[in-house]
Amino acid sequence: MSLPDRGFPRTEYEQRAARAHGLMAALELDALLVCTEPEVRYLTGFHTPFWQSPTRPWFVVLPASGTPVAVIPEIGASAMAGTWLDDVRTWPAPRPTDDGLSLLVETLREVSGRRPGSTGRIGLPMGPETHVRMPLADLDALRDRIPPLDLVDATKVVRGLRMVKSDLEIRKVAHVCDVVSGAFEGIPDLLSTGMTEREAFAAFRVDLLQRGADDVPYLVGASGPGFDDIIKQPSDRVIGTGDLLMFDTGTTFDGYFCDFDRYVAFGRADDDAMRLRHGLGRHRGRPGRCPTGSHHQRPLAGHGPGARGRRATWELPWELRGSPGPRVGHAGHRMAVQHRRRRHGARRGDGADPGAVADLGSGPNDGPRGKPGRPGRRP
Repeated sequence: MSLPDRGFPRTEYEQRAARAHGLMAALELDALLVCTEPEVRYLTGFHTPFWQSPTRPWFVVLPASGTPVAVIPEIGASAMAGTWLDDVRTWPAPRPTDDGLSLLVETLREVSGRRPGSTGRIGLPMGPETHVRMPLADLDALRDRIPPLDLVDATKVVRGLRMVKSDLEIRKVAHVCDVVSGAFEGIPDLLSTGMTEREAFAAFRVDLLQRGADDVPYLVGASGPGFDDIIKQPSDRVIGTGDLLMFDTGTTFDGYFCDFDRYVAFGRADDDAMRLRHGLGRHRGRPGRCPTGSHHQRPLAGHGPGARGRRATWELPWELRGSPGPRVGHAGHRMAVQHRRRRHGARRGDGADPGAVADLGSGPNDGPRGKPGRPGRRP
């Protein structure tokens, strides 16, 4: 697969705005307000690690028609001017006494007045997997200052937009998945007994970057003959013969994530691990070299566009219940602009529309010893 182009053409953002306008109209919104990195980047193309600083709030307002308006600290003016936006409003931040609040209120009032038959409804994502990236005191002040405008939940707009990926987005996800798959395939030549977990994690991270990943912001796992903590940082534990090692990574290319894990055995795998491998391999439709993976071919049969997300998510656990031993915990989730853990399609009636990207990730558990997976988590 050739390297995907960086960024997106203007037409991509125009299409996103048009889709957003349709979803907003269904909720009778005068405007959509977003203030978190994934949503701002999705609507504007503004991509910077400066978000790691909590000092300054950033806002983007999408009117019911037309292009987004950026309301941002002046330090970001030049970068935002390089996006497709032509309306960028700034203030000298940080300014704790009024950190963009007055400018935001003014902008919301202006864009709300543009919509014929204005309802005064300003959408703000408030549901699962959302947060408001501004001081709570400022959010309270915003609610007090905007009446008769009213903040209402717009989670459906953001979820509806980002659930369905464009062909260009899918190419980025596919590319980073290929990069990480190659790194997992290369583990036998990269790692060995005698290494510490810390050394193994560092080597794997470097290998991912050398293979073309941009960043590895999420890499967790564990090692040992059995373990139940699979979200920890690496330790100085030395990997020995007979140990299992699990890596779970969210690696990015151009801001788009992959997310899957693999287990590897050093020297030999015990009977429990082999039994789980064969059980999962049988339900994938072919044997696998690792106890678990993302190639769940048999459960995916018939789950093309139009399949219900609930069915696609839960088919895997039901398929695996006939195999010896393992119970399945984590069944899958969405991935792309964010490393998202909410189960894909967990809501009744959610459909797998063309362009949706989901990960069916089994988390096997073989009793209290936790060999090799995620004890205590059942469907």
